[in-house]
Amino acid sequence: MIRDVLRMGDPRLWLVSEPVKDFSSPELAELLQDMRDTMAHLSGAGLAAPQIGVPLRVVIFGVHANPRYPDVDEVPDTVLINPVITPVGNEIVEDWEGCLSIPDIRGRVPRVRSIKVSALDRTGSPIDITSHDFPARVIQHETDHLDGVLFFDR
Repeated sequence: MIRDVLRMGDPRLWLVSEPVKDFSSPELAELLQDMRDTMAHLSGAGLAAPQIGVPLRVVIFGVHANPRYPDVDEVPDTVLINPVITPVGNEIVEDWEGCLSIPDIRGRVPRVRSIKVSALDRTGSPIDITSHDFPARVIQHETDHLDGVLFFDR
């Protein structure tokens, strides 16, 4: 189901989200499907659960022939639950970002170029990924939402 995305100004976007504890719940499976549907409907590269009013530490991302990102290589669909980001190196890159919660506005945001992410997948199994450039930017942007941070805050 496509959900409404909260817009900047909604105080729920500045709340810190709670960790997911129950990976077998039908509510989590429904949340993940709704996030996928909503992100695809809006041609997003990523979406965090708080953006649809669910204060849980859940992020999805992925890019496949996306009209909003025509020059970006494909990024596989990924679910990150309770993610923790660790910078790899200290190279900072400033680039343009947009946000489904702040439509039609972009801003230049400094981000670490490379990151390591430790998280859980949809079944609760641990996953570790290392990411660079655009995918690393998307992950950092979406995990900021879990801590109540919008790119305008950066």
